[in-house]
Amino acid sequence: MGSAWADAKKEMRTAYLIKLGRIDYEAGVALQRLVWELRVKNEIEDSLILCEHPPVITVGRRADRRNLLVSESELEHRGIRVYQVERGGDITYHGPGQLLGYPIFKLESGLLGVRRFVELVEAALIRALGMFGIEAEIRPKFVGVWAGEKKIASIGIAVQERVTFHGFALNMGGDLSGFQLINPCGMSSRVMTSMEIELGRAVSRNQVDKAVISGFEEVFGIRFQTNLPRSLTSLTNFASSERISSA
Repeated sequence: MGSAWADAKKEMRTAYLIKLGRIDYEAGVALQRLVWELRVKNEIEDSLILCEHPPVITVGRRADRRNLLVSESELEHRGIRVYQVERGGDITYHGPGQLLGYPIFKLESGLLGVRRFVELVEAALIRALGMFGIEAEIRPKFVGVWAGEKKIASIGIAVQERVTFHGFALNMGGDLSGFQLINPCGMSSRVMTSMEIELGRAVSRNQVDKAVISGFEEVFGIRFQTNLPRSLTSLTNFASSERISSA
């Protein structure tokens, strides 16, 4: 079965992979914006940023602030910052043990728009999880990826100038206590799960990266390269040397 994105593009394409360790959330947003600007100007190809963040809570455009269950002063005391962001969706948590993926992709006129793009991201994650033997799926009326009755990956995309940013959060590790501070996407924190919980064993970041990369390549009909152009190398070198909280 062919890729819907590849069918739309009619050819296999090159895309860039930007693989980072744990990076401060603000640094991640700043990096996204710089890569987004380059993609808008057609100075680079589509790009995928993979990273992790220290504990933060992000609030989407359509969020209900009542889904934040503790005060911001209490969160500040715990060292957790709250960010209002441009992506769709409600409120969610990011932290160590969670893979963040930020696809900076141009939505060409032949595609159906952001909803179809989200469906393709979901399909890529489902394929990645399948490589670990996790039977994942989508659920009607919900955005994201589910393992049975539990949500394992969240997705929130923003689009400006027909170029996407923000992206997905895939729960790798077993510690989901940060979700207890919120009603993630308006639901009980008990609905969240992780790859470690589903498998009954730990998974390595490197293994998950490889699976996600393969899933994106297969679904989008692309081939990632890590030999980045100078414009991207300078950005990622700066991020790596100045703004990553820990490796």
